[in-house]
Amino acid sequence: MITEDIRARLFAAQDLKYRDFQVKLIPTVDPAAVIGVRTPDIRAIAKEVFARPDRDRFLADLPHKYYEENLVHFFVLAGIRDFDECVRAVETFLPYVDCWPVSDQATPRSFKKNHQKLLPYIRKWIASDHVYTARFGLRMLMNEFLDADFREEYPALASSAQGEDYYLKMMVAWYFATALAKQYDAALPCLEEGRLDPWTHNKSIQKALESYRVSKEHKEYLKGLKR
Repeated sequence: MITEDIRARLFAAQDLKYRDFQVKLIPTVDPAAVIGVRTPDIRAIAKEVFARPDRDRFLADLPHKYYEENLVHFFVLAGIRDFDECVRAVETFLPYVDCWPVSDQATPRSFKKNHQKLLPYIRKWIASDHVYTARFGLRMLMNEFLDADFREEYPALASSAQGEDYYLKMMVAWYFATALAKQYDAALPCLEEGRLDPWTHNKSIQKALESYRVSKEHKEYLKGLKR
């Protein structure tokens, strides 16, 4: 079966030293579920899976046993060209995402050309109680809607993400640090008006201060907003 084939390919690419390194980065995942496969190898395996006529059997075989199988899964989804098919597959998979790398690694190609259709899904994902669904929604808002299709209400949407989970709050901070670099005037009021909790507020400023894309003048002002 295809799942067994994928698992065999993953174990053939196993790097135990890399596994030990990975386990430290993903504390939400059982170490026994980590094989230890580098991202280029996972992408290569996903490319092979994408081309197989039986790939849907693997996509339906949820939950997966191994962390790397989840990565293969999302990389396969990212290659689906039809938006409606892709977003259905993403919505089916998101509840099974259990760590930040799986949430962060893949960006579906079909999303870039379908922003109008994508936005309602992003709103729904950000409002989700599932941490990694909300994190994925925030990342899509950051990746897809901070340039030509940006609107002034989007920082408020990002600030609406609720929860005390570290990985969710870090994504909100990442969003605002990037927004301060790309859409400073629109992102700034969320900080000036205290719309973020103190930890996320200060982390957003910290990450903006570390960014080479934020001007010295803006950085000096942001320093004065620390809480």
